[in-house]
Amino acid sequence: MAKQYNRVMLGRGGIHADQCVNEGFIGADFDINQDLSASLPDNWKDFNKDFVPIFLQAHPDKSKVAAGLSCGMLWTICKGLQVDDIVLSPDGKGYYYVGRIIGNYYYVPNGLFPHRRKVEWFSEKIARNDMSKELKSSCGSIGTCCNVTNYAAEIESLINAHTTIISCNNDEVEDAAEFAMEKHLEDFLIKNWKSTPLGKKYDIYEEEGELIGQQYPSDTGPIDILAISKDRKTLLVIELKKGRASDVVVGQIQRYMGYIKEEVAESNQTVRGVIIGLDSDTRLKRALSVTNNIEFYKYQIDFKLVK
Repeated sequence: MAKQYNRVMLGRGGIHADQCVNEGFIGADFDINQDLSASLPDNWKDFNKDFVPIFLQAHPDKSKVAAGLSCGMLWTICKGLQVDDIVLSPDGKGYYYVGRIIGNYYYVPNGLFPHRRKVEWFSEKIARNDMSKELKSSCGSIGTCCNVTNYAAEIESLINAHTTIISCNNDEVEDAAEFAMEKHLEDFLIKNWKSTPLGKKYDIYEEEGELIGQQYPSDTGPIDILAISKDRKTLLVIELKKGRASDVVVGQIQRYMGYIKEEVAESNQTVRGVIIGLDSDTRLKRALSVTNNIEFYKYQIDFKLVK
């Protein structure tokens, strides 16, 4: 399996990062007070079936969705992250500790973050100000874990040379210029959501008052934007084309929609999809012609230089 890169929060705002670095580990809690060594299946869904009820017993005020996200992140820390994967952990002072996972799961009862992995922390930190806007945004996603493997090249550059690069090493991308432009589009949509046509019908997905719909985690990767209709009857999966081949983006959004339907949507909710891109092509039009729940939205750029 290829090396993965994940941002891992070590306490709210990175409050426990210094201690974790000094003691050489990352970890999580989530009030699951038992050794998980014999309870870590290869699939997070199987883990959630067993531990979501336990989590809800400890947190009866939490929703099923919140419980699923918490248990999924616990599984990621304990099992999903692999030896040699890279982790970035904010120190709460504008920098990120960087380390390499060097050991499998172990349990420390009554300790800070009892569910742990050993980490070899590097001597140099990464300054948040040295990151690209896109990497900053991804590292700012909610939750204990956030996969930032899409920025592997930039992260390696920051680790090795303390320089920032903007690159795309994804073989699925056909148009690098379009990819670069649409990396900014996601942030623009979030900030200007209410003034968009979609914003008139949908709200960005929230959980307990916290905006979690941007880069919403799923078992096939983070969803660009997850929204919910104002009547709460429809969940909307939004995927930016990002210069990728049409076949790839249609397949991806269908996988995301399947995840939302199975893992997030209530029985009375439907799931729809929207692909946003600079332009459609014949392959995209043909693919969408046989679906009745995915639409394509084209964006336009209006740039003027006025003296």
